[in-house]
Formats: sequence, structure tokens, C-alpha cells
Amino acid sequence: MSTITIGLDLGDRYSRFCELRPEGVVLTEGRLPTTRTALARQFEAHPACRIVCEVGTHSPWVSRLLASWGHEVLVANARQVRLIYAAHRKSDRIDAATLARLGRLDPELLRPIRHRGADAQAALAQLRARDALVRVRTVLINHVRGAVKAMGERLPASSAVAFARTAGPAVPLALQPALTPLLPMIETLTNQIRAVDRELETLALTRYPETARLRQVSGVGLLIALAFVLTVEDPGRFAKSREIGPYLGLCPRQADSGRSQPQLRISKRGDALLRRLLVNGAQYILGPFGPECTLRRKGLALAAHGGKNAKKRAVVATARRLAVLLHRLWVSGAAYEPDRQAA
Repeated sequence: MSTITIGLDLGDRYSRFCELRPEGVVLTEGRLPTTRTALARQFEAHPACRIVCEVGTHSPWVSRLLASWGHEVLVANARQVRLIYAAHRKSDRIDAATLARLGRLDPELLRPIRHRGADAQAALAQLRARDALVRVRTVLINHVRGAVKAMGERLPASSAVAFARTAGPAVPLALQPALTPLLPMIETLTNQIRAVDRELETLALTRYPETARLRQVSGVGLLIALAFVLTVEDPGRFAKSREIGPYLGLCPRQADSGRSQPQLRISKRGDALLRRLLVNGAQYILGPFGPECTLRRKGLALAAHGGKNAKKRAVVATARRLAVLLHRLWVSGAAYEPDRQAA
């Protein structure tokens, strides 16, 4: 491994790089297009060294490409490198030099993150595409209901799956020219969501069989199990299952100073989709149809003691415990025991 450190500031069209000698002297600087061809021309034949880049849209594939050529690639957490994002003088050239100097001194200052593999990224894109379809359908349904309500009428209650069929006859005559074209679109979105669900079920069965172990927990279905496996990817990256909570942003932020220990909100770091799915699972566990289990008893006990925000805290705490439980089941391979503590 060469002692040279390279800072690479990735841009959408062009990227800047800065090479530093071990003593901190700039060796070369330059600009290159953010393409595979340009990166190969610059770094494929370069002696193996440490390359530091910032997390972003292009960092997943760029980091995998550079690592395939033998380089040590560090992906800096942009939210933690205040020296870059809060600098008074900021440019791509300065950012590349700053990344190189931080990587030369102490990589831990970068709070480096780990990108998932290409296969997991592609599978996770299917989950995000399904989420986008559901959100678009929800927007259209709410628009139709709101427009009808503004005319003094109400549509019959129905699920999102059956909305297009039940709402059509109930749309007022005056609104039919505006709302009738939206109903086939809602039906098409529903069919697309069903098709994606079938593809995800096949994906989980053939390529990610460990999801079946996580789905033993009531309230954990295909989406939560598959999102958890694809986001974590390697359960061995956490020495303890409790570390999964901070990784997913389900633990409170900390700003203690002297005797001051304020109660802060959760950090909301990590994957937002998985965090939202875990919260949905926690709401089901604590809801009226939730099964009797240790997770439910602890969550209800927390919700019963506290102020008006006790229920919200209970949901977040249950989501965090659910994530810890899923990681433990994945690592140990044990069967799920709902009432283990009671027994």
C-alpha cells in the first residue's frame, strides 16, 4: 500500500482529486469526469493507496470500483465532517484537499460509513420503488376524497386496494370530469404494487431465506424482514445487538455538559425507510390486534407512565427493541419465543 493519500470530491458531472505525500505536501491536483472510463484512466494503474471520498449519490459505485483496483477506500460521513460542510471558504478543490488531509491524519475523524453491495442495493431499490408507488397512490386517494368532501359529499369507507371500485359510483356528477380519470390510475398503481409484492416474495424466498426467520415475530412481514436484511446486509458488523438501535437512528441524541443532561429527540440517522417500517411494526404490536408478548407488555407499561408523549416514546422504544430482537434472531438462528421473559 502506497503512503500517498488521495482526496476525491465527487460531483455529478466532474470530480476533483488531490494527492498528498506522507508529509502533507500536495503531489498533484486535477479534475476528471465522474465516469467509469475517466476513473479507470486515473486510478486503475495507480499504485494502491488510501482514497477518501464523501458520501453521496455516486459514492456507492465509485467506492466499489476503486476498491476493485486494490485501493483502500474511505467514505466520509458528510454530516459528521463539519470542517467541510460549515467551511467559510468552500469549493470542490478545497474539499478534495481537506478530505485528503483528514484521511492522512486519522481516518476516524471522517466517521467512515460502509456502503452495501451492488446486489443488496439493487434489491433495496425494488423496496423503495414500491414505497414510491404506495405514496403516489395515497396522494391520489386523498385528493379524490378531499375534493368530494369539499362539495359536501363523502365517499364510502374502503381500503386502498378497493378504492377505485367503490369510489367510482359515489363521485358527484359535477366532479366526474375531474376525478373519473384518476380512478383508473389508482387501479393501475394497485396492480403494480401487487406485482412488486410478488417479485419481492420471490426474491426473499430464493436469495434471502434468512427473512423467514425474522418473520416469526408477529407484526414483522415481508417488507420489514427484507428491508432489515438488505439494510444491515452483514449482521456480524455489530458486536452487540443493542448497537443496531443507534445505527438506525432510534436512540436519543446526547448533548451532556457538566450537570446538564437534556432529554433530546432520537437522532433519525440511518435508513429512513427501515426506521419507518419498524415504527409501523411497533404500532401494530402495541395496537388492539397485537399479540400478547414481551414486546407488547413492555411497550404498554412504558405508555402507561408519562405525559402526553408517553405513547410516542413507547412506540419508538418498541421499534428499537424490535430491531434488537430481529438482529438477535438473525445472528443466533434461534426460534422466536414471544413470552420468553414471562416463562
